[in-house]
This record gives sequence, C-alpha cells and structure tokens, in this order.
Amino acid sequence: MIQCSECELCEIGPDGRRIFKCDPFSNIKETECLYKWQLIRLDMLASSYQGMLKWQKKFEPMQDKILKYMQHEIEDVDESESWKVDEEEDEDEENP
Repeated sequence: MIQCSECELCEIGPDGRRIFKCDPFSNIKETECLYKWQLIRLDMLASSYQGMLKWQKKFEPMQDKILKYMQHEIEDVDESESWKVDEEEDEDEENP
C-alpha cells in the first residue's frame, strides 16, 4: 500500500499541513486511498459539527433571555385579553 506522503497527489505545505488532490471519482490510486479519503471526510464533518456546537453554546444565554422575554410578553397579552374571555363566559351562562 502506498503512503499518502509518497503519493504525487499529496502535497505537504510549509506548515506541515497535508493537501490532498485525490478525487475518489476520478484519480484515486488504490482502494485503500478511498478508505483514507472517507476517514478524512468524516473527521472534517465531526470537527465542523464540534465547531457548530461551540458556536451555539455562546448563544445559549442570549436565547434563554429571548425565550423568557417572549414568554413574559405572551403572558401579558393573555392577561390583557382575559377580561374579554371572562365577559364572554358570563354571557354564555346567562343565555343557555
């Protein structure tokens, strides 16, 4: 099995980061390369998901405040509309 560092489709940058130019649909060398490519993609997917979770954690306190504010506003609206409901119930009891 050929190592990625020995393959002409892999470049190692000055910072030691590997750049893969292989494409599983056109220019893959060996079947093991496909497995490596899948692992790299899964790792990228997992790291982006972790980044998204960290980003959401930053907004969690603000979301809680917004939800509490909205709940308070909805309760205020319900309270301000309660006189209408009480009056309608009284009318229904008088006219059976």
